[in-house]
Amino acid sequence: MALVPAAGQGVRLAAGMPKAFVPLLGRPLLWHCVRSLQASGCIDVVVVAVGEQHREQARAAVAEAGDQVWIVTGGAHRCDSVRAALLTVPDAEVVLVHDAARCLTPISVIQAVVQAVLAGQRAVVPVLTVVDTIKQVDPDGRVVSTLDRAALRVVQTPQGFAGDLLRQAHQQPSGPVTDDAGLVEALGVPVTTLPGHPDAFKITTPFDLVLAEVLAGARAAGAG
Repeated sequence: MALVPAAGQGVRLAAGMPKAFVPLLGRPLLWHCVRSLQASGCIDVVVVAVGEQHREQARAAVAEAGDQVWIVTGGAHRCDSVRAALLTVPDAEVVLVHDAARCLTPISVIQAVVQAVLAGQRAVVPVLTVVDTIKQVDPDGRVVSTLDRAALRVVQTPQGFAGDLLRQAHQQPSGPVTDDAGLVEALGVPVTTLPGHPDAFKITTPFDLVLAEVLAGARAAGAG
């Protein structure tokens, strides 16, 4: 199964609506995300967590996906939304957590994450190497050090977990976190990486949306 926390407001995108409902080639980002998960052929159920006031909008966005997409009420933070989605499928053995804003993630990456968990990896995240020089700075913006980028990775989604491990991780007290692998790391459980893909970038700013339109348009033209 796959969980899609989509209750965020997407303030940096400045689209005047929650990010999950921002259109890409005339369809909401959420629609593209769910479509890719289902097209992977290895997801039985997709659970989407949205704000209470957007439940009907979410149902309409994914209506053609059928009864294998469930809509639940999310929370104020990402971890709250994932936890709410987890409660609806307490027996799932393999769980993916995927950002609606990474809706152009290739199907091959989704399949690779699922296969890795099925092969025995308890926690798996797709990553990219860091190509830019990274500086650590102090509160005043002065450089403290230059980090060794060889040991750094950019983390993407979907992140895959053994279901019992993810449930255990979300039972622990924590503040807001940016990804579920961080909760698993806090338990002392190793997290495995596998190659991500540049197309799996997170649509966060207006520039990202323009880039996504170009990539999605090229895909559509190639499929036609």
